[in-house]
Amino acid sequence: MNKIKIFSLGGLNENGKNMYVVEVNNDIFVFDAGLKYADDQMLGVDYILPNYDYLIKNQKRIKGIFITHGHDSQMGAIPDMISDLKNVKIYGTHFTLEILRSELEEDHLKTNNLVEVKPFKNIKFGDNSIFPISLTHSVPDTVGYVLNTKDGAIVYTGNYVFDPTMIGPYKTDIGKIAYVGKKGVLCLLGESLYADKRGYTSPQHRVKDFLLENINKYSGRILCNVSTSQLHRIGEILSVVSTTNKKVVIMGKRLENMIMKAIDMGYINFDKKRIVSIHHVNDRGIFVIVADEREKPFSNIGRIVKGYDKFTKINKDDNIIFASTVSEGMERTEAKLYDQFAKLGANIIILPTKKYLGYHASSEDIMLMLDLLNPKYYFPVIGEYRHQVENAKVAMNLGLKEESILLHLNGEVVEFNDGKLVETMEKKPVDDVLVDGKQAGDVGDLVIKDRELLSDNGIVIVCATIDRTTKQVISGPEILTRGFIYVKDNIDLIKESERISLEVMNENIKPEYVDFSKIKNSIRDRLGNYLYQETECKPMILVVIQEV
Repeated sequence: MNKIKIFSLGGLNENGKNMYVVEVNNDIFVFDAGLKYADDQMLGVDYILPNYDYLIKNQKRIKGIFITHGHDSQMGAIPDMISDLKNVKIYGTHFTLEILRSELEEDHLKTNNLVEVKPFKNIKFGDNSIFPISLTHSVPDTVGYVLNTKDGAIVYTGNYVFDPTMIGPYKTDIGKIAYVGKKGVLCLLGESLYADKRGYTSPQHRVKDFLLENINKYSGRILCNVSTSQLHRIGEILSVVSTTNKKVVIMGKRLENMIMKAIDMGYINFDKKRIVSIHHVNDRGIFVIVADEREKPFSNIGRIVKGYDKFTKINKDDNIIFASTVSEGMERTEAKLYDQFAKLGANIIILPTKKYLGYHASSEDIMLMLDLLNPKYYFPVIGEYRHQVENAKVAMNLGLKEESILLHLNGEVVEFNDGKLVETMEKKPVDDVLVDGKQAGDVGDLVIKDRELLSDNGIVIVCATIDRTTKQVISGPEILTRGFIYVKDNIDLIKESERISLEVMNENIKPEYVDFSKIKNSIRDRLGNYLYQETECKPMILVVIQEV
């Protein structure tokens, strides 16, 4: 019996963190290994990884991790995973691996597990094989993967659009897609992010006219904030800049390395001599490209507008172009940035998000992909659940039956036996791994709740010292606060808090024994109730008692 299982460890009911697993009998194939950037509510968290414990436990069965393209949402988890999956091969196209290799070397991680694939070159794995197909996206050398099995092909698209004007390393090979469809597709895993948008994405993802209008208009300094991931858009920006006499400064080491590699490899046509060092960032008429390192969106441009950047500050004659669509969950941060720039007198130019789109498949793109591949079963992936539902509606409009469309959440398993869908209640363990700085896994829901509490209500610390021999309070209790109240204006509140704390301590100190646990819990309860009655705030209360 040939048994196939398909499930996601990340990427369903969310935007980012893509990681899809296909098991064919005893073999495991992993498609993409991405991260997701934290939104405004994830205080202090830089990015989020899928929990890949299942892969660690079954790594001897993994035939490889197959990366579709060089975006963090598709490959950003690799630097964190590679030390746990030491012998697992990571497959990707030339440019994808160049970007990944740079990140691994920067973190002093080994790169000997990287294996380059070429479109339309079959890779054999026993009875199964992997066949990469060129697709169009915002970075060159993007591919989808066809996993050929005895029961038909499993196809994973990753992100894509259909645009005949994007040629060379950005070109989609429609003929090869149609060929795979004629051979027989058991299940198609297709992206959902723009499924609710009618028509084709092209030409709404092209922004050259918008850039021409705005870059040529201003003689002062221009700062252009763009997503590192959108290399094709960066190419459009540099193409427009090349029609002017402006020099270019690139802010962000990661972005600079990627652009330089892209120019050297012929993916971007631009004169490198016009790219100058960061020391020219304050020159009049300079064009500055700003992007984020491996942090939240707008982190670098945010540092500049707040005055924290060591190289430059915003002037009244500066022009700020926001050339990328905003990430979901970052709308408030974006709006605050606009206000901050406006207060400094800078001129703000914002890409109209209703007119210009990202490089994702809209409804007509999805229908064309479905028509070419003609899958027996369709599994909408990549996007929030509402996007998956819209993707399913697109498929049904094309004639697919509802029972052939597989709507699932992370961890829920789809199983085929000898090519037939079977019902299963199996579910793989899934979770978010929150990364704060270089620490992964130490930041959980409780930590986030504590940070929310601290940001909303502040902290109150109760300090006291007890004599070890006599069990008498010899110092304190003293009340310290941060982010709660202004102490000089609330002396009576502080004195009453000290009185309540001392009262609780005396109640729980015996001549031969001090119940420290009961003291701490009782102070938190009684003092917390008092402070809420007086201020309607619930600060975090820490009790520190020592014996001397």
